[in-house]
Amino acid sequence: MEFHLTFNASYFAAFTMGLFSSLHCIGMCGSIIGTLTLSLKPEIRNNKLKLLPYVLNYNFGRITSYTLAGFLVGFLQAIVILPLGLENGHRILQLLSAAIMIGAGLYLAGWFPRFAYIEKAGSKLWKLIEPFGRKLIPVSTHTQAYLFGVVWGWLPCGLVYAALALAATTGDVFRAGMTMLAFGLGTLPSVLGVGIMTNILTKLSQMYRFKQVVGLLLVLIALIAVFPELNPMRLQHI
Repeated sequence: MEFHLTFNASYFAAFTMGLFSSLHCIGMCGSIIGTLTLSLKPEIRNNKLKLLPYVLNYNFGRITSYTLAGFLVGFLQAIVILPLGLENGHRILQLLSAAIMIGAGLYLAGWFPRFAYIEKAGSKLWKLIEPFGRKLIPVSTHTQAYLFGVVWGWLPCGLVYAALALAATTGDVFRAGMTMLAFGLGTLPSVLGVGIMTNILTKLSQMYRFKQVVGLLLVLIALIAVFPELNPMRLQHI
């Protein structure tokens, strides 16, 4: 009897990536959500119960874009591997994706700062999308908050690209989209801007040793994506 669970299609792995990527998101996304919060009326931003729906809508919009990007990556990988053959094409894609994820892990650990240059890959697309976001400021409705989040989700980010690399190895359009959904949910604690988790993650982000451990964990996920036989959740019973 054989029980097999493909690790690189594991939503738990993607969620974990998102959670630990929050160490990076605190600096990038935290400042954005702070700016957006300040654009709200004083009676809303000074009342947490009224503020929370806006913050949630920002984030649901952002996660919507992540999920859409996952579906697009899943569709594109199916086209890319077609002329190479399913097995060879998927293997090449695995290797490229793993290289990106390893780079992200080393970057998060502080050993490969040049990985940040990968964010330039999405800068041209961002220049086209960003003006739509500016038109939504100041935010005055929940719908505007959600739509701004949709725009915000396309902000160039190396760690989001690493998650897309993981999604590309799933070999399935639906799983690729759901992988990015799981990743987005993992980033929520740090960018909601309220609650205890933000304070905890902020303190952890200042601990160099912890960032090294998180970076190495991301490298491990990349290696397991390339070598599924290392998957601790893959069990065989004879």
